Amino acid sequence: MVSMSSASPKPVTITVDDAQRVSGLLQAPPEARVCYVLAHGAGAGMAHPFMAAIANGLAERSIATLRYQFPYMEQGSRRPDAPKLAHATVRAAVVEASRLVPELVLFAGGKSFGGRMTSQAQAALPLPGVRGLVFLGFPLHPIGRPADERGKHLFEVQVPMLFMQGTRDELATLPLVQSLAERLGARATLKLFQDADHSFHVPARTGRNDSEVRAEMLDALAAWIQMVISAPIA
Repeated sequence: MVSMSSASPKPVTITVDDAQRVSGLLQAPPEARVCYVLAHGAGAGMAHPFMAAIANGLAERSIATLRYQFPYMEQGSRRPDAPKLAHATVRAAVVEASRLVPELVLFAGGKSFGGRMTSQAQAALPLPGVRGLVFLGFPLHPIGRPADERGKHLFEVQVPMLFMQGTRDELATLPLVQSLAERLGARATLKLFQDADHSFHVPARTGRNDSEVRAEMLDALAAWIQMVISAPIA
């Protein structure tokens, strides 16, 4: 078990299967009650500045994180893993979080591709101990090809879900993501960030900057997690 005496990231190794091991970073402030198992997006790994900023911001809000690499990223490839391997990696990361910080309530999800792979894994077979999923920009469709087929598996997910989406996200057209959240009903919460794109970047003309948007995101995420863990388990 890893000591929680410091909120600085601690390297860990996650065993996916006999052939695959991936790196992780556990960041656990001593007062944490919750750990968010946080997967990266398709194009950048767990150490990307956005991922680090999310982990640091959550640590400041007394939420632990376990960031981790997918095998393709670990190997320096640009081609994302097949879903089966990605799902196995998500599952292994959740199991490792349970082992490292067994006293903490688990949430899972991530940025874009990482969030989608987490939700697919949860839909196929519930992730052990996970109380809810958090998506930092759910990628509902490719750029310029609006559709919602990529959201169909979400109807199999029976835990609460938080969708954090920019209103200018080209991978999740606003009317489509609003309709999806509405159809998912009470299990889905949609939190919109005005003028933000898929990376939660906002244009200078808005008078806001990316760090302000990120603080807004982190506050919303922490409040939602508190709401979920305060509610009785169905």
